[in-house]
Amino acid sequence: MKKVIATTAAPGAIGPYSQAIDTGTFVFASGQIPINPADGKIAEGIKAQTLQCIANVTAILNEAGLGLENVVKTTVYLHDMNDFAAMNEVYGEHFPAPFPARSAVAVRELPKKVLVEIEVIAAR
Repeated sequence: MKKVIATTAAPGAIGPYSQAIDTGTFVFASGQIPINPADGKIAEGIKAQTLQCIANVTAILNEAGLGLENVVKTTVYLHDMNDFAAMNEVYGEHFPAPFPARSAVAVRELPKKVLVEIEVIAAR
């Protein structure tokens, strides 16, 4: 089973991909950048951008009937590893324990020149 998850409560895909795919056991969410779906604006600063990414991930998971407590793996892409501590602070305030497994990597550039992108895998 492969079901597309889509919601207007998170930014729409900016390419040929789905916001998320539900396999029945897992939900694989595409990376979320910090675009506010209400006005299309990008938050300023790493903390605000991390918070918006988490809000977008949450909206997609909610559409699938899940929440952050269902997340088993995250990948965080940072434009600058110097932003790690600030991102980590916001991340730790929103993802509940037991925390999901996580990778965090610095990349050269992210879509729309944002500072952070977060993707998740959640389990039912």
